[in-house]
Amino acid sequence: MDWGLGHATRCVPIIKMLIDKGANVTIGADNRPLAFLKEEFPNLPFVKFPGYNIRYPENRSMVLKMLISFPKILKKLREEHIFLKKIISDYSIDIVISDNRFGLWNKKTKCIYITHQLNIKCPSWLRIFEYVLFKINKYFIDKYDECWIPDKENLNISGELTRNYKSFKNIHYIGLLSRFYQNINTSESKPKYDVICILSGPEPQRTIFENIILKQIRKNNIIRILIVRGLTESSASEKLQENVLFTDHLETDTLFQAISEADIIICRPGYTSIMDIITIGKKAIFVPTPGQTEQEYLAEYYKNRGWFYSINQKKFNLFRSLEKSKFYPGWKAKYDNEDLADRVNFWLD
Repeated sequence: MDWGLGHATRCVPIIKMLIDKGANVTIGADNRPLAFLKEEFPNLPFVKFPGYNIRYPENRSMVLKMLISFPKILKKLREEHIFLKKIISDYSIDIVISDNRFGLWNKKTKCIYITHQLNIKCPSWLRIFEYVLFKINKYFIDKYDECWIPDKENLNISGELTRNYKSFKNIHYIGLLSRFYQNINTSESKPKYDVICILSGPEPQRTIFENIILKQIRKNNIIRILIVRGLTESSASEKLQENVLFTDHLETDTLFQAISEADIIICRPGYTSIMDIITIGKKAIFVPTPGQTEQEYLAEYYKNRGWFYSINQKKFNLFRSLEKSKFYPGWKAKYDNEDLADRVNFWLD
C-alpha cells in the first residue's frame, strides 16, 4: 500500500524471514514505498505495482474522502487484481502476501492479507457507516487464505481496530512487526538531540505539519532537534540553524541510531510507527494526521492509558507539548517473531 511508508517498513522483518528460510522473494510496490524497499533490499527483483495515489484532504475526514473516492478505489482494485494474474504467471509465484491491498487474491495460488484494521473508524457524524465498512472489509478479507494481524492478542495494541476478529475464520496474530527488531539489543547512545521529529504520510498533510514545525523552531535556539522529512527520493541534509538538523531520509540503521540519540520522538501515530516505538521503548508525542480517524483513535487510546501524550495538529505547540509529555512515560513491549515464524513455516512447508 502506498499511503505513507508504514505498510512498507513493517514488511521488512517478513521479507527478511522469508529470505532466511530460502524463499525467492519478489517485491511489488510504488512511489516512496518502492524507493524505500529498493534501498533495503537492493538485490531482490521488483515489480512496479501502481499505487492508489489518493491524497489526504486538507480539511475533511479521510473516511469521507474514501467514500467519495470509492468508485476510483474499486477501479484500482480491479486493475491490481488483473495485474496480479500476470505477475503470478511471469514470476511463477506460489504465495502472495498483500499488505492492505484488497485486490491481491487469486484462486490459483495461496494469498495472505496483512492488516491491523478489521474495523474502520469513522468520525461521530459518519458512525452509521462503520458497520457497512466492516462488512465490505470482511467481504474482501474472506477471499484470502489467511489474514495476518501484526499484534498479539494479549497485548492488543490495536485496541478496537481488531475488536471483531472472532467474526473471521482466517485470522492469525503474528506479533509486532518492526524494521528495528535487529537493533533493539544494541546499547543505548548518549542523548545527542532533545527531539527527533519524524514526518511521514501522504500529502498534503506531511508538508503542512513540516511547515508548522519549522515555524515554531525558528523561535528557539535551545532545543536540539533532528527533523527527518520522510522523502525517500533524497538523502540530503542541512543545518537549518545551529541547533536544528534537517534531513530528507535516513536508512534503517542510521534512523535507529538517531532515535537512540534522542530524548523523545514526535511523529504521527501510524500503527507501524507505534509498533516501532514500543519495540524500542522510547517516549513519544503523537500528532495525528487530520481527518485520519484511525490515527486519531490510536492517539486517544494511548493517551487515555497514560503512555503517550498526543495533541491535535491545529493545536500543536512544540514547547507546551514537551512539557506535558513529561507525565507520559511511554511503553515498551517484548519483541519476538515466534508467531510470524509459525505462519511462515506453515506456508513454506
